Amino acid sequence: MEKRRPVRADYPHLLEIPTRWSDNDVYAHVNNVVYYSFFDTVVARWLLGSGALHLQDSPVIGLVVETGCRFMGPIAFPDLVTAGLRVARLGNTSVRYEIGIFRNAEEAASAEGHFIHVYVDRATQKIPTPLPQALRDALAPLVVTPQPGSVAG
Repeated sequence: MEKRRPVRADYPHLLEIPTRWSDNDVYAHVNNVVYYSFFDTVVARWLLGSGALHLQDSPVIGLVVETGCRFMGPIAFPDLVTAGLRVARLGNTSVRYEIGIFRNAEEAASAEGHFIHVYVDRATQKIPTPLPQALRDALAPLVVTPQPGSVAG
């Protein structure tokens, strides 16, 4: 069964990220590792912008324990990327973020991916810690029911 290609409307938050010349690889398209940077960027910008994450002193931090990406179309400099963000699962100590990567004004995603943060105590970085209420509140607008045939489905 072929998976449904995500569209912009599948994501409650969209962030434009310009590509850079250095993002291209020898095949003249954005290298796959750069997509993971787009994932990190859209999540970090949401968390920092909402006030739910403070880089220097948040008592809990999210550690990435799983990632994945499905590529469906090329992107190359000087394309403008739009990263769509949603939360597919908001657990007690973890969050599953799902990201769609869109090229220029295209409605269908060029890539879709996910990563899971397990939140831990900053000092030990070992003990899973319940998500603080401020983090839950910040992520609530992003929570969606996964679409049939999506990476989460």
